[in-house]
Amino acid sequence: MVYFTLVGIGLYFFSDWILDRIEAARGARFENRSVIFFVIILVLALVSFQLISYLMHS
Repeated sequence: MVYFTLVGIGLYFFSDWILDRIEAARGARFENRSVIFFVIILVLALVSFQLISYLMHS
């Protein structure tokens, strides 16, 4: 459970960084910034949590 919590915290900051880079490249902020942030963190969370689960059961 500690691994998932630490990874979740890291994903929050990493997702925010990714969104900032996308907006900087675009030159403007998105109107629905929270929706885009949610999609980014959701995809990263699903992949990383699945990987953690796989590695813990191996």
